[in-house]
Amino acid sequence: MNSRYTYTLLTLIIALYFVPAQAQTKKPAKKATVKTATKKPATKPAPKKAAPKPVTKKAADSKSLGDAAAKTVADTTKKGGGNNPNASANGGSLSEEIVVTTAYKPVLADAVKIRRNPDLEDKVPFKAPLTYSPLDKRQEQNSEIRQLDPMKRPAEQDSVLTNNFAKVGFGNLKTIYGEGYFANGRDQALQFGGFVKHLSQSGSLQKQTQSRDDVGVFAKSIIGDNNISGRINYNRLGTYFYGYNGDVPPDNSFVPTKQHFNTISGEVELAKNYKDVENDFTYAVKLKGYAFSNAYQARENNVVISGFLNQTVKQFYAGLSASLDLATQKDSLYSLGNNIARINPYIKFQGTNYKIDAGVNIVKEFGDFGKFYIFPAAKLEVQVVPKYVRLFVEAKGDVNRSSLHDFAMINPFLGQNLNIKNSVDQLDIAAGLKGTLAPGLSFKASVYRNSIKNMPLMVSNFNAEGNKFTVIYDDGKARVNGFNGELDFKATDDFNIFGRVEIKDYQMASEKEPWNLPKFLLTAGTSIHIDSKLTVTGSLLIRGATNDRLLVLAPTPNTPGGSPVYNQVKQPINGFGDLSGSVEYKINRRFSVFAQANNILSSSYQNWLYYPNYGFNIFGGVGYSF
Repeated sequence: MNSRYTYTLLTLIIALYFVPAQAQTKKPAKKATVKTATKKPATKPAPKKAAPKPVTKKAADSKSLGDAAAKTVADTTKKGGGNNPNASANGGSLSEEIVVTTAYKPVLADAVKIRRNPDLEDKVPFKAPLTYSPLDKRQEQNSEIRQLDPMKRPAEQDSVLTNNFAKVGFGNLKTIYGEGYFANGRDQALQFGGFVKHLSQSGSLQKQTQSRDDVGVFAKSIIGDNNISGRINYNRLGTYFYGYNGDVPPDNSFVPTKQHFNTISGEVELAKNYKDVENDFTYAVKLKGYAFSNAYQARENNVVISGFLNQTVKQFYAGLSASLDLATQKDSLYSLGNNIARINPYIKFQGTNYKIDAGVNIVKEFGDFGKFYIFPAAKLEVQVVPKYVRLFVEAKGDVNRSSLHDFAMINPFLGQNLNIKNSVDQLDIAAGLKGTLAPGLSFKASVYRNSIKNMPLMVSNFNAEGNKFTVIYDDGKARVNGFNGELDFKATDDFNIFGRVEIKDYQMASEKEPWNLPKFLLTAGTSIHIDSKLTVTGSLLIRGATNDRLLVLAPTPNTPGGSPVYNQVKQPINGFGDLSGSVEYKINRRFSVFAQANNILSSSYQNWLYYPNYGFNIFGGVGYSF
C-alpha cells in the first residue's frame, strides 16, 4: 500500500515538472534561440531487442505517465527535415532546429584557451579638469565657403627687370665696340628709352678704316582707344676710299680721301588699338622722314605720309591705303624733286582654308618725273594640307624711288653726281608653299619672275674718278627668274637654327651682265642657350661670284670729236664664305662677359672690286645691367 502511494506521488512530481516547461514554450513574449545541428548517422550497431516482458499494473501506470512526459518533451522539439523525402528512415543525415529555452551552461570541453596573460594592474585614466571661457564674439551662422581675399604675389628675384644695359669691348684690328640701352621700366601707359652704339676697326691697308655710330630715342604711349609712338635716330658712317689695283701698286702720291655719311631720321605713328571684336573699324597714320648728307655736296631730304582705313564685316575686309613720298635730291650738278603718290584700294576674303587679297596699286610720279602707273596687287592663299601647308600665288607691281641714302648704305665707295632714275617693277609674279613640316620646323619656298624696267647697277668708275663707283641703269625691261627658300627650326626656346637661300637668273635688256649682283646667296644663323648663363650664336654667309665692268681704252684711233673710245671688259670677283660667332656668359644679374669673332675662316675676299674686306677679327668685353 505504501509502495503504491509512493509510486503515484513520484508520477505526479514528474508530470508537474514537465508541464510548466511545455507552457513556457508557448509564451509569445520570448524569442527562442535557434541552433541548427546535423545529426550524423550512428556508427554503433543497434542493440538486440530484448524479449517482451509481461506487463503488470504498476508497469502500465508507469508507462502511461512516461508517454505523457515524452509527449510533453516532443512538443518542445521540432524536427527539421521531417518533410525531406530523401531522409533515410533508419536515422541518416538529419538537420534539426533546436529551440533552447534555458540558460546556456558552458562546459569545460567547449572552452578555448586564450594565449595572452591578463593585465591585472588596475589603471585609472587621468582626466584633466575642463575649464570653459565663453568668447565675446558673435557666432556666424553662414555655412557657405568664404571667398578668399587675393594676396599680392611677391616679386621673384630673377624676374626683376633691369631697365638699362651697357657693353664695352676691345679686340684686334684696333676694334673698339660699345653699346648701351636705357628705358624707363614697366609702365602700362608710357614707354620711353634710348640707345647708343659704336663700332670701329682698321685693316692692314692704308686708311682701311671704318666706323659706325648710332644714337636714338623712342617713346610709346596709350591714349584711350589709340596708341602713339615715335622715334628719332642719328646714324654716322665713316670710311676712306682706300681701294686700288693690286697689280699696279700706287705711287707715293696716293692718299685715300675721306668719306662719311650722316643721317637724321624720325617717325611718329598713331594707330587704333587692336580689339578682338566683330565688324571692327581700324585705322593708322604715320609720318616719317630723314635728312641725308655725305662729306661732299650730296644732300637728300625725304618725308613720307602714309596711312590706311579698314572695315571688317565678318570674313570680309575692305580698305584703302595711301602714301605720299616727297623727296629732294641735290648734288653739285643737279637738284631734283622726286615725288611719288600711291593709292591702294583693296578687298580681302578670309576663311578657314583660304585667304584672298584683291586690289590695285595706283602710282603717280610728280616733280621732275611725271609718269602714271596702275599695277595689280593680288594674293591668294589656299590650305592644301590642313594646319600644315599652304599654297600661295602673288602678283604685284610698284615704282622704286632711287635714293642717294639707299645707294650709300649698299656701297659706301660711290662717287659724286650719281644718275637718278626711278626703276619700275612692272609685274612681279610669285608662287610657292609655306607652312610647318613638324613641330618647330617651318619653311617657305617660292619661285618668281620679275619684270624690271631701268634696273640700277653699281659699276666701277675708275677712269673718271679713280677708285670710286657710280650707278648706271639697264635701259629697257629686264627679267629676273629665281627661287627663294627659307627654313627655320626651333626645337625649344633654347635652340634655334635658320637659313635662307636665293638663286637668281638675270636676262638683261641692254647690259651684258648684272654687274656686281650675285646669282647665289646663302645666309644662315643659330642661337643656342646652353643654360641660363651661357649663350652661343653663329652666322654664315656664302655669296656666289660676280662680275664688275671695267672700261678699257680701245686700241682704235679716237673719234673725230677727239673723245676716247672705251670697251667694256668683264672683271670677275670670286665668291666667298664668311663664318662668324659669339659667346656670352652671364656671371650674375649685373655682370656678363662676351666675345665675338668675325671671318673665322680668315678668307681674303672683296665685295667691291679692289676693296678687300677685313681679315680675321675678334673682340670681347664686359656687359653691365642696371
